Amino acid sequence: MPVPSNNLARARPRSRTLTAVHNALLEDLVYPTEIVGKRQRFRLDGSRLLKIYLDPKDRNTTEYKLDTFAGVYKKLTGKEASFDFPVQA
Repeated sequence: MPVPSNNLARARPRSRTLTAVHNALLEDLVYPTEIVGKRQRFRLDGSRLLKIYLDPKDRNTTEYKLDTFAGVYKKLTGKEASFDFPVQA
């Protein structure tokens, strides 16, 4: 199949992909604190849950905002997210 002569077949830049936009939005959402880890959990019913681990040094200033972060992220992206702090062993 020949390549079209117009620029419609050009690859999309990484910064414009939906994944990159959602990651940037997540970084902006939790801005004062840093994200130290992300895990994606697949449930038995096929749904996905994104677990985001925040920096434990900001626990005192951020802990009461975790439910708000999850609600705003769900509203903006449509993805289920759980914000938590990593367990210190």
